[in-house]
Amino acid sequence: MKVLIDTTIWSLALRRKHPTPNEQRFIAELSELIGELRAVLIGPVRQEVLSGIPDPRKFDLVRKHLATFDDLPIEQADYEESARYFNTCRKKGVQGSHIDFLICAVAIRYAVPVFTTDKDFLNYSKHLNLELYKPGRGQVI
Repeated sequence: MKVLIDTTIWSLALRRKHPTPNEQRFIAELSELIGELRAVLIGPVRQEVLSGIPDPRKFDLVRKHLATFDDLPIEQADYEESARYFNTCRKKGVQGSHIDFLICAVAIRYAVPVFTTDKDFLNYSKHLNLELYKPGRGQVI
């Protein structure tokens, strides 16, 4: 099963600080998914990751690393579904970004879980048919 990796996980792996034990667990899981050729992303996640790197040399290095990953294609229907998901969740009192809901729409269409540390996705999953990836056992929640 492929797993859509969210920006938060990529950011953990790319930081140059000392990760906490919990962060190390997420990074190790990402490495395993990459090694198994199961990690996928979408263009907006690629954009978010690269937007957080102001140093041109680091930007180019990360861009080259991310270039080894194909983006899941995004279709017009995904944008429409993401707007529907935004409205559905807003009616339930759940706020989120347009990119988050686009991630949800693409993940649901491709039937792939999302690997993230962003708690907003747990809230989205209560109202959408969204699967979240749980590290350690390759389970979805």
